[in-house]
Amino acid sequence: MFDLSVLIAFIPAAVMLIISPGPDSIYTLTRSISDGRTAGVMAALGSSSGSIVHTTAAVVGLSALLQQSALAFTVVKFAGAAYLVYTGVQTLRSSEEFEISPETDSYTPTQSYRSALLINVLNPKVALFFLAFLPQFIQTEANAPVQIFTLGILFAGLGFVYQALLAIFSASARRVITEKELVKTVLRAVSGSVLVGFGVKLALERRPT
Repeated sequence: MFDLSVLIAFIPAAVMLIISPGPDSIYTLTRSISDGRTAGVMAALGSSSGSIVHTTAAVVGLSALLQQSALAFTVVKFAGAAYLVYTGVQTLRSSEEFEISPETDSYTPTQSYRSALLINVLNPKVALFFLAFLPQFIQTEANAPVQIFTLGILFAGLGFVYQALLAIFSASARRVITEKELVKTVLRAVSGSVLVGFGVKLALERRPT
Protein backbone atom coordinates (compact mmCIF):
# COMPACT_ATOMS: atom_id res chain seq x y z
CA MET A 1 0.00 0.00 0.00
CA PHE A 2 2.80 2.42 0.90
CA ASP A 3 6.05 3.04 -0.84
CA LEU A 4 9.09 2.31 1.28
CA SER A 5 9.98 5.99 1.11
CA VAL A 6 6.73 6.87 2.89
CA LEU A 7 7.44 4.51 5.77
CA ILE A 8 11.05 5.70 5.98
CA ALA A 9 9.73 9.25 6.41
CA PHE A 10 6.78 8.38 8.68
CA ILE A 11 8.32 6.04 11.24
CA PRO A 12 11.18 8.28 12.47
CA ALA A 13 8.84 11.28 12.65
CA ALA A 14 6.27 9.23 14.59
CA VAL A 15 8.90 7.87 16.99
CA MET A 16 10.24 11.34 17.77
CA LEU A 17 6.73 12.56 18.55
CA ILE A 18 5.91 9.48 20.63
CA ILE A 19 8.97 9.74 22.89
CA SER A 20 8.33 13.43 23.60
CA PRO A 21 7.09 13.71 27.21
CA GLY A 22 3.35 14.17 27.48
CA PRO A 23 0.43 13.34 29.78
CA ASP A 24 0.11 9.82 28.32
CA SER A 25 3.69 8.78 29.10
CA ILE A 26 3.65 10.49 32.50
CA TYR A 27 0.45 8.65 33.41
CA THR A 28 1.84 5.31 32.24
CA LEU A 29 4.98 5.91 34.29
CA THR A 30 2.92 6.79 37.35
CA ARG A 31 0.72 3.71 37.11
CA SER A 32 3.61 1.31 36.53
CA ILE A 33 5.60 2.58 39.49
CA SER A 34 2.56 2.81 41.76
CA ASP A 35 0.61 -0.29 40.78
CA GLY A 36 3.00 -2.53 38.91
CA ARG A 37 3.79 -3.76 35.43
CA THR A 38 0.30 -4.91 34.44
CA ALA A 39 -1.32 -1.61 35.38
CA GLY A 40 1.39 0.28 33.49
CA VAL A 41 1.05 -1.82 30.35
CA MET A 42 -2.73 -1.44 30.48
CA ALA A 43 -2.28 2.33 30.72
CA ALA A 44 -0.06 2.13 27.64
CA LEU A 45 -2.78 0.13 25.89
CA GLY A 46 -5.37 2.74 26.90
CA SER A 47 -3.29 5.53 25.39
CA SER A 48 -2.83 3.58 22.17
CA SER A 49 -6.54 2.85 22.03
CA GLY A 50 -7.13 6.59 22.30
CA SER A 51 -4.87 7.11 19.30
CA ILE A 52 -7.03 4.67 17.32
CA VAL A 53 -10.12 6.62 18.38
CA HIS A 54 -8.56 9.84 17.11
CA THR A 55 -7.51 8.13 13.88
CA THR A 56 -11.05 6.93 13.32
CA ALA A 57 -12.32 10.42 14.06
CA ALA A 58 -9.92 11.86 11.50
CA VAL A 59 -11.17 9.39 8.90
CA VAL A 60 -14.86 10.15 9.47
CA GLY A 61 -14.38 13.89 9.86
CA LEU A 62 -14.95 14.42 13.59
CA SER A 63 -11.51 15.99 13.98
CA ALA A 64 -12.43 18.44 11.23
CA LEU A 65 -15.47 19.40 13.32
CA LEU A 66 -13.19 20.24 16.25
CA GLN A 67 -11.06 22.31 13.92
CA GLN A 68 -14.02 24.22 12.49
CA SER A 69 -16.26 24.54 15.56
CA ALA A 70 -15.04 26.75 18.39
CA LEU A 71 -17.78 25.43 20.69
CA ALA A 72 -16.96 21.75 20.06
CA PHE A 73 -13.26 22.39 20.57
CA THR A 74 -13.87 24.32 23.79
CA VAL A 75 -16.19 21.67 25.26
CA VAL A 76 -13.76 18.83 24.60
CA LYS A 77 -10.79 20.95 25.67
CA PHE A 78 -12.21 21.80 29.09
CA ALA A 79 -13.45 18.24 29.63
CA GLY A 80 -9.94 16.96 28.97
CA ALA A 81 -8.31 19.67 31.06
CA ALA A 82 -10.66 18.96 33.96
CA TYR A 83 -9.91 15.25 33.82
CA LEU A 84 -6.15 15.83 33.77
CA VAL A 85 -6.37 18.21 36.73
CA TYR A 86 -8.64 15.78 38.59
CA THR A 87 -6.21 12.90 37.97
CA GLY A 88 -3.27 15.03 39.08
CA VAL A 89 -5.02 16.17 42.26
CA GLN A 90 -6.00 12.58 43.09
CA THR A 91 -2.36 11.60 42.70
CA LEU A 92 -1.26 14.43 45.00
CA ARG A 93 -3.88 13.56 47.62
CA SER A 94 -3.49 9.77 47.63
CA SER A 95 -1.11 8.55 50.30
CA GLU A 96 -1.31 5.10 48.68
CA GLU A 97 0.36 6.20 45.44
CA PHE A 98 3.68 4.42 44.89
CA GLU A 99 3.06 1.90 47.65
CA ILE A 100 4.37 -1.60 46.98
CA SER A 101 1.92 -3.67 48.98
CA PRO A 102 -0.81 -5.28 46.85
CA GLU A 103 -3.37 -4.26 49.45
CA THR A 104 -2.73 -0.61 48.69
CA ASP A 105 -2.83 -0.69 44.89
CA SER A 106 -4.80 2.40 43.96
CA TYR A 107 -5.69 1.42 40.38
CA THR A 108 -6.63 -1.93 38.90
CA PRO A 109 -5.43 -2.70 35.36
CA THR A 110 -8.94 -1.97 34.06
CA GLN A 111 -9.02 1.39 35.82
CA SER A 112 -5.56 2.21 34.48
CA TYR A 113 -6.69 1.42 30.94
CA ARG A 114 -9.88 3.47 31.26
CA SER A 115 -8.14 6.51 32.73
CA ALA A 116 -5.37 6.50 30.12
CA LEU A 117 -7.97 6.17 27.37
CA LEU A 118 -9.91 9.17 28.70
CA ILE A 119 -6.76 11.28 29.07
CA ASN A 120 -5.98 10.68 25.41
CA VAL A 121 -9.48 10.89 23.95
CA LEU A 122 -10.46 14.05 25.85
CA ASN A 123 -7.59 16.03 24.37
CA PRO A 124 -8.69 17.91 21.24
CA LYS A 125 -5.09 18.85 20.49
CA VAL A 126 -4.40 15.16 19.86
CA ALA A 127 -7.38 14.98 17.51
CA LEU A 128 -6.15 17.97 15.53
CA PHE A 129 -2.64 16.55 15.53
CA PHE A 130 -3.82 13.39 13.80
CA LEU A 131 -5.83 15.45 11.32
CA ALA A 132 -2.76 17.55 10.47
CA PHE A 133 0.01 14.95 10.76
CA LEU A 134 -1.27 11.80 9.05
CA PRO A 135 -2.37 13.36 5.70
CA GLN A 136 1.21 14.55 5.12
CA PHE A 137 2.15 10.96 4.29
CA ILE A 138 -0.80 10.14 2.03
CA GLN A 139 -0.17 9.07 -1.54
CA THR A 140 -2.69 10.73 -3.85
CA GLU A 141 -3.07 7.75 -6.13
CA ALA A 142 -4.35 5.46 -3.34
CA ASN A 143 -7.41 5.38 -1.06
CA ALA A 144 -6.86 8.26 1.41
CA PRO A 145 -9.13 7.08 4.28
CA VAL A 146 -7.55 3.62 4.24
CA GLN A 147 -4.07 5.14 4.25
CA ILE A 148 -4.90 7.49 7.13
CA PHE A 149 -6.35 4.65 9.19
CA THR A 150 -3.37 2.40 8.44
CA LEU A 151 -0.88 5.08 9.45
CA GLY A 152 -2.90 5.78 12.58
CA ILE A 153 -2.80 2.11 13.56
CA LEU A 154 0.96 2.09 12.94
CA PHE A 155 1.36 5.22 15.09
CA ALA A 156 -0.72 3.63 17.88
CA GLY A 157 1.32 0.44 17.68
CA LEU A 158 4.61 2.30 17.93
CA GLY A 159 3.23 4.30 20.83
CA PHE A 160 2.16 1.16 22.64
CA VAL A 161 5.58 -0.47 22.22
CA TYR A 162 7.34 2.60 23.64
CA GLN A 163 4.98 3.08 26.58
CA ALA A 164 4.85 -0.64 27.37
CA LEU A 165 8.65 -0.74 27.52
CA LEU A 166 8.56 2.36 29.73
CA ALA A 167 6.06 0.60 32.01
CA ILE A 168 8.06 -2.63 32.17
CA PHE A 169 11.39 -0.99 32.97
CA SER A 170 9.94 1.44 35.52
CA ALA A 171 7.90 -1.32 37.20
CA SER A 172 10.99 -3.51 37.51
CA ALA A 173 12.67 -0.74 39.48
CA ARG A 174 9.63 0.22 41.56
CA ARG A 175 10.83 -1.38 44.78
CA VAL A 176 14.18 0.40 44.57
CA ILE A 177 12.46 3.66 43.61
CA THR A 178 9.88 3.58 46.39
CA GLU A 179 11.72 1.97 49.28
CA LYS A 180 12.09 5.35 51.00
CA GLU A 181 9.17 7.49 52.13
CA LEU A 182 10.82 10.70 50.91
CA VAL A 183 11.19 9.28 47.40
CA LYS A 184 7.52 8.27 47.32
CA THR A 185 6.48 11.74 48.47
CA VAL A 186 8.62 13.43 45.81
CA LEU A 187 7.33 11.10 43.07
CA ARG A 188 3.74 11.75 44.10
CA ALA A 189 4.30 15.51 44.14
CA VAL A 190 6.09 15.57 40.79
CA SER A 191 3.74 13.26 38.89
CA GLY A 192 0.61 14.91 40.29
CA SER A 193 1.92 18.40 39.60
CA VAL A 194 2.92 17.49 36.04
CA LEU A 195 -0.55 16.12 35.29
CA VAL A 196 -2.18 19.23 36.76
CA GLY A 197 0.24 21.35 34.72
CA PHE A 198 -0.72 19.56 31.51
CA GLY A 199 -4.38 20.13 32.39
CA VAL A 200 -3.88 23.85 32.95
CA LYS A 201 -1.85 24.12 29.74
CA LEU A 202 -4.62 22.38 27.81
CA ALA A 203 -7.25 24.69 29.30
CA LEU A 204 -5.26 27.72 28.12
CA GLU A 205 -4.77 26.38 24.60
CA ARG A 206 -6.47 28.26 21.79
CA ARG A 207 -8.12 26.56 18.85
CA PRO A 208 -5.82 26.61 15.83
CA THR A 209 -7.08 28.91 13.09
